Amino acid sequence: MAGSTGRAAPLHPGAWWLWALGLGTAATRTTNPLLLALLLAVSAYVVTARRPDAPWARSYGAFVKLALAVLVIRLVFAVVLGSPIPGTHVLVTLPEVPLPDWAQGIRLGGRVTAEGLAFALYDGLKLAALLVCVGAANALANPSRLLKSLPAALYETGVAVVVALTFAPHLIADVHRLRAARRLRGRPDQGLRGLLHVGLPVLEGALERSVALAAAMDCRGYGRAAEVPAAVRRTTAALTLGGLLGVCAGTYGVLTAEGGAYGLPVLAAGVAAALAGLWLGGRRSVRTRYRPDRWDARAWLVAGSGAAVAALLVLAGARDPAGLHPGVVPLVAPALPLWPAAACLLGLLPVLVTPAPDAPVAGPADTGPVPVPEPAVRKPS
Repeated sequence: MAGSTGRAAPLHPGAWWLWALGLGTAATRTTNPLLLALLLAVSAYVVTARRPDAPWARSYGAFVKLALAVLVIRLVFAVVLGSPIPGTHVLVTLPEVPLPDWAQGIRLGGRVTAEGLAFALYDGLKLAALLVCVGAANALANPSRLLKSLPAALYETGVAVVVALTFAPHLIADVHRLRAARRLRGRPDQGLRGLLHVGLPVLEGALERSVALAAAMDCRGYGRAAEVPAAVRRTTAALTLGGLLGVCAGTYGVLTAEGGAYGLPVLAAGVAAALAGLWLGGRRSVRTRYRPDRWDARAWLVAGSGAAVAALLVLAGARDPAGLHPGVVPLVAPALPLWPAAACLLGLLPVLVTPAPDAPVAGPADTGPVPVPEPAVRKPS
């Protein structure tokens, strides 16, 4: 219609999760700090450009802080407990605590070498990058819409996962709201006293939200199932269990050199059996979907970009393991491999193919903003 404006259809939330899992898989395949920093920068840029203004989208900062805490803890453990990596560049020598004979292999204090710290930094940075990628998925994918897109057989499990994933964003939003309220009232919001005064209302709000959620689920008939024949139930259980076992065995075969001959066929058969079991299990669900999200070309591009990053990093690790896993003995500066770095940049594709959050799309005859009439003034009689 002329003069009308519309909004771009939101991206399927599963595409964001597949993109983030692809980046996380790529992060687990390397310990090169330059590549890991590049993956962190890619995820941060996409989150900054495409994160909507919603309470569940504000949890990215919490995941970044958690990743920094993990990195610091890993370095502290390397300093206090020592490192299995031998080194010659001694930075400091701490007082060593003697331990009994049953604690052989454990050391408290002693020499702290640059090689040991570098190894701990590379190892901790890998886990930190994985946490940041999960935080990016939480900040970009709407959890309620993701729950609508799950197969019917996984609905109950999906509800539990979505409730668990949305707990942290709601908790962070409550903390920000209560701290802002205390600052407006001129009350302290820092230190132990402020933490106690903020923590108790947050805990009370979480309990009230849990009770309200349980009541809403009960009113909507959560957990009800349709009657299916016993043979279908047994077939569903056998296909699902056999498919999961096949996926595990096939994955083990793919990751090991001895199982290269049977890995891919067993993995494909396991995935097919698991999908068949999920399809049969969906017959027990009696729920319907209102306006289901469409998996369009943009979702394929976003999910494919994450999968391409993971696949190229796996291929690079097989062809050039030294570039993706720089050594620390002898201690040398890590180099940036060019084509794995270019592969990491493929993760920026969602910025190009997805619209900005809440960006209006102009209609065919949109000539500008609609004029607003002046308010009518009633003349006194």
